[in-house]
Amino acid sequence: MAYIRRMEAAASNLYKARKIAGFCHLYTGQEAVGTGIYAAMRKQDSVITSYRCHAWVYLMGDTVLSVLAELAGRAPGNVRGKGGSMHMYTRNFYGGNGIVGAQAPLGAGAAFAHKYLGDGGVNFALYGDGAANQGQIHEVFNIAFLWKLPICFMCENNKYGMGTSMNRSSASTEYYKRGDYIPGIWVNGMDLLTCREAARFIIDYCTSGKGPIVCEMETYRYFGHSMSDPGTSYRTREEVQKVRQTRDPINTFKEKILNAKLVTADELKKIDTKAKKDVDAATKEALAAPVIGVEELAADIYYHNIHQEIRGLIPNTPLKHLEITPRKK
Repeated sequence: MAYIRRMEAAASNLYKARKIAGFCHLYTGQEAVGTGIYAAMRKQDSVITSYRCHAWVYLMGDTVLSVLAELAGRAPGNVRGKGGSMHMYTRNFYGGNGIVGAQAPLGAGAAFAHKYLGDGGVNFALYGDGAANQGQIHEVFNIAFLWKLPICFMCENNKYGMGTSMNRSSASTEYYKRGDYIPGIWVNGMDLLTCREAARFIIDYCTSGKGPIVCEMETYRYFGHSMSDPGTSYRTREEVQKVRQTRDPINTFKEKILNAKLVTADELKKIDTKAKKDVDAATKEALAAPVIGVEELAADIYYHNIHQEIRGLIPNTPLKHLEITPRKK
């Protein structure tokens, strides 16, 4: 959680300095959700999420450098600077998706693959409270239940879909009940241990053959919907400050483990210091890295392209497919 917080702070600063172009959606305040779920996951489980994906790329095994370089459009980036904030991938992580709600049916496809292959995996498809009103969410609820797919439809309810309060956009704000015929649970998404235990329960449920489950993780984002949104026109600064002071996931977890004498204040300080040092170093390295050349326009179009030339181009202008990014096992 400390590394995610630092990494997102670095992304915020880079965006303000105009080193990051396009969109940038931060996970700050929601760290317990991703970290808690990941703590319960097994190697065969998979994740797909929305454009608020930087933390998940890091959690699923990539580096802070890879994330920040991707945001800055540089060669060491997750997809060599070609995807930016919304499109990063790694093993068993099927990306951040810019189409609102699209990750739910895509996640159901991953869950179908888990069932078809018999690998025992569970897919976590995360979407926001704003996406919960998308028609495709309810369509995929239906087929996932009919086919008894091992998937958790995880609504990260951070209270505000874009610039609109959930109370203005949703007739029912009990998102965990939206599955109707699919059981649902509500979870305090600001508590790391609660998130972890909920994820353990979800994995047990989905691997029992009962099919999908809906989960609402009630959390909070400290920044606006994206970096272009100041986040103060539809809520007060006092509200954000109160959550930071009373419910911050990192501070509350620190307090728990300190009170339980599982760690000392000095040990926690060392973690924070190391996180800051490592993220600062990754930021400098990302900015010093080169941008890829135009010759990579035709690179890595497919995972493994068996054809030499790319089809469908203007006649008499053949373009060879290049495979540059090493394939990961």
